[in-house]
Amino acid sequence: MSGITVPNSRGLESVDVLAALSEEFAGLTPEIRKAASYVLENPNDVGVSSIREIATAAKVKPNTLVRMARTVGFNGYDEFREPFREQIKRGSVNFPDRARWLQSLGQSGKLGGLYRDMVSSAISNIEDTFGGIDAQSLKQAANAIIKSRNTYTLGVGVNSSNASNFTYLASTGMVNFHSIPKNGSTPIDDLAWADKRDVLIAITCKPYRTEVVDAVKLARKQGVQIIGLSDSAASPIIVGSEHGFVVAADTPQFFPSSVSTIALLETLLSFAIAMATPKVVERVKTFHDRRHELGLYEEE
Repeated sequence: MSGITVPNSRGLESVDVLAALSEEFAGLTPEIRKAASYVLENPNDVGVSSIREIATAAKVKPNTLVRMARTVGFNGYDEFREPFREQIKRGSVNFPDRARWLQSLGQSGKLGGLYRDMVSSAISNIEDTFGGIDAQSLKQAANAIIKSRNTYTLGVGVNSSNASNFTYLASTGMVNFHSIPKNGSTPIDDLAWADKRDVLIAITCKPYRTEVVDAVKLARKQGVQIIGLSDSAASPIIVGSEHGFVVAADTPQFFPSSVSTIALLETLLSFAIAMATPKVVERVKTFHDRRHELGLYEEE
């Protein structure tokens, strides 16, 4: 098989499998060639469709796909398909393809595998995120927050709730936190009067949201300190920022994971509270005591 051996198949990329299939193409039987032709022209379908669906689309029998897989050195079609499924997990294909892959797991009774992959990715994301961050970096960012006149937290889409939650928790002890964009406003408008005395915590992952990137550019011009949370050190909201944190957002699902983003925000806030004056801790206690007094909690 064209330089590929089955024992190492777990480390293969889908492009390697396609290259091997292309190299063997001329020597395949007409029926297997028909199957290979479909795979070469529609590689994204391999990871999201069942063997019967691929066979129907290629107008061959399922067993032909098995024989095709064996021709290039795999024990069977499932092993042949694995690199394509791994590519989907890493986010190398578009959202609709990943959604179809999730559905195929449910239809084939493999939700146990999905459960395993979700848990594994959540743990790995947290490990990868905090493995690349040291306490000193968090301390410096937290210090900027403590000294700021106002701290704005910006997130849109899935990160809107992450930004709002951070602001809500911070506001139990501090009054200078603002989640943007506000209802009926835009991030740029909300930062109109921000300057060097303020801090902007901006959050966005690929594909980067333009309103977040534009707001960060404007804030920089106004002298605002930027704390950027993104999934790449090359992200436009991290490059050039005073404090940049790379969060791992890989997931088997079809939208970026927020697990590490939430964990990092909670850690950053805990640093800010730990470094703040005793008055902040007392305010947090007063806030929650007031809630109990007003009957906002169900008492045992």
